[in-house]
Amino acid sequence: MNENTQKKALLFTGIVFLVVFCLFPIVWMLVVSFSKSPSFLVKGHFSFTLQNYADILRIKSMHFMDYLRNSFIVAIVSAAFTTLIASFAAYAVSRINFKGRAVLIITVLALSMFPGISMVGYLYKIMNSLHWINTYYALILPYIAFSLPLALWMLLSYFSQVPTDIDQAAQVDGASRLQILTRIIIPVSLPGVLSTVLLMFMFSFNEFLFALMLTTDFRARTIPVGIALFEGLHGETPWGYIMAGSALAAAPVMVIALFFQRYIIQGITKGAVKS
Repeated sequence: MNENTQKKALLFTGIVFLVVFCLFPIVWMLVVSFSKSPSFLVKGHFSFTLQNYADILRIKSMHFMDYLRNSFIVAIVSAAFTTLIASFAAYAVSRINFKGRAVLIITVLALSMFPGISMVGYLYKIMNSLHWINTYYALILPYIAFSLPLALWMLLSYFSQVPTDIDQAAQVDGASRLQILTRIIIPVSLPGVLSTVLLMFMFSFNEFLFALMLTTDFRARTIPVGIALFEGLHGETPWGYIMAGSALAAAPVMVIALFFQRYIIQGITKGAVKS
């Protein structure tokens, strides 16, 4: 076996292992969600059923649709405001030469590295003093704050590659800074803006810690926490319901990732290599 054949064999083996490793949890989730009993391996018999999906959608006390609605509201609002604020910040940093600009960018990124668990206690006290516990505000504001550094870096990499000559030409024609940003920079950098929105949406939709600590019931609780707190009639863990709920909750994010993966990958890697 020559060297090229060995490389291809190793590459193929690595790809197969990676695909199996990534897909196995998803396949297992689907198998359990369609099974009448999660212990089918012990019993040696698999019984297909759609009852788990029907139950979580039908039983009102499980509040699955409420959790899903809350997740969409929180994720959409957080992603929209994060991208909007980051757009203004990225435009200012990429266009205005001021002392300490590099330090500011690095500091913003460094602040985002603090683990959420170290701040959730203080955040709870703040939200409690504002009477925002179990409200959308208690989730939207922290999500915006924690996702802003990533959004800023992504948009900055795009905005920095738009020539400043365009700004100068627009200013000669009487355009304001706001008009330049909204009518020129954002349309030109639309793939980056779109990928930023998508990633911020996915972050907010899947976040667990803050949603667990800052919500108390179905009025504001999001889908990751809602599924984690599913409980059977006698305190047992309803694995069928949990897996069915997880499959339904993962579907929107998976669809977004599949259909917009080009923009997401482009948004993450833009600026990593010089084109």
